[in-house]
Amino acid sequence: MTKMYYDKDADLKVLKGKKVAIIGYGIQGHAQAQNLRDSGITVIVSDIKNGPNWKQAKKDGFQPLEAAEAVKKADIIQILTQDDVQAKVYESEVAPGLKKGKALVFSHGFNIHYGQIVPPPDIDVFMVAPKGPGSLVREMYLKGGGVPCLLAIYQDYTGKAKKLGLAYARGIGGTKAGVIETTFAEETETDLFGEQAVLCGGVSELIRAGFDTLIEAGYQPEIAYFECLHELKLIVDMIHVKGISGMRAGVSDTAEYGDLVVGRRIITEETRAEMQMILEEVQSGEFAREWILENRVGRPVFNALANRDANHLIEKVGKKLRGMMSWLK
Repeated sequence: MTKMYYDKDADLKVLKGKKVAIIGYGIQGHAQAQNLRDSGITVIVSDIKNGPNWKQAKKDGFQPLEAAEAVKKADIIQILTQDDVQAKVYESEVAPGLKKGKALVFSHGFNIHYGQIVPPPDIDVFMVAPKGPGSLVREMYLKGGGVPCLLAIYQDYTGKAKKLGLAYARGIGGTKAGVIETTFAEETETDLFGEQAVLCGGVSELIRAGFDTLIEAGYQPEIAYFECLHELKLIVDMIHVKGISGMRAGVSDTAEYGDLVVGRRIITEETRAEMQMILEEVQSGEFAREWILENRVGRPVFNALANRDANHLIEKVGKKLRGMMSWLK
């Protein structure tokens, strides 16, 4: 049975007298830094000097430092830069300041799991990963709640890594909602698979395929946009709150019948076999190698594919239609 941890399992006093450095004041960084500070924890913030995030940190009441200086002053270092720059930041800015007994924290396991960051053996290494964007992490904290988190221990040098991780999770509000224990491997592999096969890759291509099918059959692009993209939010919101069965109870019987009899014609056994191959590429490190090399050569495939999809008819139609919807602004 999955073990869940809540406020009663986490002691903020574990972090008393310790300084936490947040390296990267971006999507997650701004939320985690402010939540920790509001929980009474001493927080040091770092980002690119005089960049937009640096300036935002100042507006939010921090005195940002460059990464190397922040690491020297901190006991716990949370790296929240983009995956593709973490290893470079670690080698040049973080590693030199990692003294015995310090702790290194992540909110995604990519660089540890695939060996791009190899920490020294005399520090703690753990992960606290909120299952929501930074804006939601901050919003829920301010409302007295929290976003569920994952906790993983990679290296427990001090014997206190789990207590530190739970205290950190409580500091950002995670133990209000619940913390699930996992591993760096499980978090990384399921996260990458979910993004590729379902949340981003799968959904995006399903939307475009439906749109293209209607356009090729002679229907108006605007009507195709509404049916295949715009109304998706209604469905996803219902699934998010009530699950798939709850969504089916909230749509018409006609829609539910179509769901039940047609869904498996779209997601076929061939599709499921392809999903298995995608998972194997993630598990074997093949995808990680491809993405790491792509970044090293300036992202030629990434840029070409992104530009291609940005010029798809659905983007042009969508931009026009969204301009008519004042509530989206």
